[in-house]
Amino acid sequence: MWAITKASLRSITRSPSAMIFSFIFPFIFILVFGFIGKNGIQQSYKVVIEAKADTANALYQAIQQSKEIKILHYTSAAEQQADLEKGRIAGVLSIQKADTSSAAPYILQLKSTSSSNDQWPQLKRVLDDIINQLSNSLYSHRPTFAQFQFNPEQDIAQVREYKTIDFILPGQLGFSLLSAGVFGVAFMFFNLRNTLVLKRFFATPIKRTYIILGEGISRVIFQLTTAVVIISVGYFFFGFTLINGLQTFFDMMLLSFVALLVFMGFGFIVSGIAKSDSTIPPFANLITLPQFLLGGTFFSIDSFPKWLQPISRAMPLTHLNEALRKIAFEGQHLWDVKTDMGILLLWGVVAYAVAVKVFKWE
Repeated sequence: MWAITKASLRSITRSPSAMIFSFIFPFIFILVFGFIGKNGIQQSYKVVIEAKADTANALYQAIQQSKEIKILHYTSAAEQQADLEKGRIAGVLSIQKADTSSAAPYILQLKSTSSSNDQWPQLKRVLDDIINQLSNSLYSHRPTFAQFQFNPEQDIAQVREYKTIDFILPGQLGFSLLSAGVFGVAFMFFNLRNTLVLKRFFATPIKRTYIILGEGISRVIFQLTTAVVIISVGYFFFGFTLINGLQTFFDMMLLSFVALLVFMGFGFIVSGIAKSDSTIPPFANLITLPQFLLGGTFFSIDSFPKWLQPISRAMPLTHLNEALRKIAFEGQHLWDVKTDMGILLLWGVVAYAVAVKVFKWE
């Protein structure tokens, strides 16, 4: 088994496709998004309306109808605060009636955090425009419909910065594990079967379990090595957050190991049902491409239409990405992400149950 492992690992490191899909492709994305930082274009701004805010007025209706502002509703104050600290929402708005001495009938207040330093200046501009348009349409002599009260020194809470790399790196690590598990295993076992190597292995005294383990261990060693490199580059060069240091790193590695085993199950399925080399990419892409696009790799699945979000949340890569982000930035441990791990393992049970049925030695 160890001889098979070493030989297989040597062949993987010499495979251009393995290097590209497992390491180079995710690494390029990490470099690109790492250098971009948080300077990307923000087209819409998510806000929360304070619970005690006055919403029975034209200002709230104008904000609600704005294409540049999206109002979110939270049932958990803790979840709202967590998203505010991560910069997932631009700020909290409060609309209150002004006293009789004020020149404007309403007062609009904005509170945000330092994680949204790239959002609240633009949000302030959008709110100013809304107030000006509303004032012009309702009054000819009154100077303004609402007084915008916002002091960055007082209303911006300083929190730990949630950088672009904190979102992108876990997604790219998840994609690297997915592509290696599916494409790598599918091509490896199909070629071994097609060249009759598996048949020769099967004819020797070695147990079939050791043959599978030998090939599988080599894939695990190679892919976890690339995971170490990806995390290390993100941490040392782009400030990727490992909130609890080595503990967070080891939690991410253990989760990556579990995820890789699950994704390898899909690779076994593809290798079993493929009839030729040319049929492997379509089958493999059918599994990987939807997850790559819809699994929260580049942006939050909250950006998708509501009808698409349940589909995204059912995908195993989605739960891996979310668990990795919770561990890395929020400092949660494996037990804290047990729901995501449970769904991931459930996919693994299904995948290996099918793989046992379709896997072939010849």
